[in-house]
Amino acid sequence: MTTDRECPCGADAVRDQAAFWFARSRDGDLPAEERAGFESWLAEHDQHAHEIRLLHNLWGAADLLPRARLEALCEADAPTPLRPPKPATGRAFIRYAVAASLVAMVGAGALYLGVNPKPDYSEEFATVLGERRQVALPDGSVLDLNGRTRMKVHFYRDSRQIELAEGEAMFSVEHDPSRPFVVQTGQGSVTVTGTRFDVRRDPALTQVAVESGTVKVKGRADEPGNQVTLTAELGSNIDASGKVTPASAVNTAAITAWRGGKLVFNDASLKDVVRDVSRYREKPLRVAPGKTENLRLTSVFKSDDTDALLRALPSILPVAVRTLADGSQEIFSK
Repeated sequence: MTTDRECPCGADAVRDQAAFWFARSRDGDLPAEERAGFESWLAEHDQHAHEIRLLHNLWGAADLLPRARLEALCEADAPTPLRPPKPATGRAFIRYAVAASLVAMVGAGALYLGVNPKPDYSEEFATVLGERRQVALPDGSVLDLNGRTRMKVHFYRDSRQIELAEGEAMFSVEHDPSRPFVVQTGQGSVTVTGTRFDVRRDPALTQVAVESGTVKVKGRADEPGNQVTLTAELGSNIDASGKVTPASAVNTAAITAWRGGKLVFNDASLKDVVRDVSRYREKPLRVAPGKTENLRLTSVFKSDDTDALLRALPSILPVAVRTLADGSQEIFSK
């Protein structure tokens, strides 16, 4: 290895070469032939290794910069992004591209630190078909999970965040104005400081019903007024596009009857009945399209015995039930 104070090929050339090799190494494992070329280049002069070490140190700059500087990089009026003093071509462009990537990485690090600090508490909960589970959280809030429910819980210094991936839960939230309790469903969000409410997430719909307190429902769709405030015995939906429906009166006792293992239907369309019952069955239940799905049902059944509903249905409505080739069942008009 040559150890002259200055590399014979010039400092700019060395930096260009170092930027090239650094960028290549960040792409993944180098092929054997290219790896040999890189190692040969490193061995030519100690300045080569020095420049590579410098780039690695810069790449880790997010851990070294003061927090104030990291936050400044994320300000909307942050300094103009790094640009070369004159148009860059060839290997010089590579050097500037690497430098710009480093600045972008530091900015991203600041954003992560500022917006997503390490939570004080994190946990995941899940239930299987037919399971109901109650969970107590560190703040005193209580979650009742219906079957086939998955969620993540993250508590931060200034907020309590729930990610409801699927399923349904009754939230009994401990009042804390300084830490809003937010349930995210992908289609929108539900925000409270302390209340009791039910959230159900289906693939194309989020349903919210409030038992007590006040809840703000906001849709994902970025439109003026795409939110609604709910109080006791009011509910709202967020559709697949993220749009929120107006508040409407709901029967929260019927909606949350699943906590006692019951399915309560009050003048519900057969289409809605089938959708609800399918959540408690291994195979989905179907209803023939047309007038059959618009028939109305008022009754109470056990959620862990939906076969009893199917046996009783023909004596309540003018329908019959048949088993399809895939093992699922369909309700059709007689």
